[in-house]
Amino acid sequence: MSLLNTTASNTKIKKTQSKPNNYFPKPIRMASLSMLPDNIICAGSKAAGCMDYCLKESGRAQYNPQINIARQKKTDFWHSDQAGFLAQLTRELTNFQKNVCEKQNVQGVVRLNTISDIPWEEHDIPQQFPDLFFYDYTKLAKRLGNTPDNYRLMFSYSDRRQYRNQVAAALPTGVPIAVVFKNSMPCEYLGRRVIDGDLSDLDNVMAGPVVIGLTAKGPAKHDHSGFVVDGNIILRAAA
Repeated sequence: MSLLNTTASNTKIKKTQSKPNNYFPKPIRMASLSMLPDNIICAGSKAAGCMDYCLKESGRAQYNPQINIARQKKTDFWHSDQAGFLAQLTRELTNFQKNVCEKQNVQGVVRLNTISDIPWEEHDIPQQFPDLFFYDYTKLAKRLGNTPDNYRLMFSYSDRRQYRNQVAAALPTGVPIAVVFKNSMPCEYLGRRVIDGDLSDLDNVMAGPVVIGLTAKGPAKHDHSGFVVDGNIILRAAA
């Protein structure tokens, strides 16, 4: 079982890889890791209220149950043998860097938490690969500002009362904050300009203190927990 996907089969990864970038002198090549989230590898999901409306049920996973079966196997591997998982991940990242990025003269860009929230910096993963650029979304505000230079994070927002301490800690850091909107997308939220976040994650993570507006997909369109923000309510309040 391989851990990394280097074929850009994930829709957002494919968009990010195909869009011209203004950040690296070389074309980029993406590698990603998709595990099936739970309350351990996505520790902020309970307070954020996002597990039931997670991206794990959107995209190709809506139609192909084998996708989440494969993701679950990776999660089970992590829980049963973390040292073995990290050793295999290190080998695969080494191969990606040497056999893909160096041979093809491309910049390697890696997203290890496509639908999880593991603090990879605590496991020395990005630190081992200074020539690769890592990025992720996180619901753990304590991670912000505590990653190596080649690992950038965006904060994932929820308006639930149980999550407000995380939001309060994230706002002063100036990192991009991702908000999932349904019905419509406002021009401003949280006192920040809203950008279209569905086009390129590389643009998102480099955007600075903005709100990354993401369109609710799959089950998230029907969320009423506070995780997904109703853009119509924001627009009516601003009118």
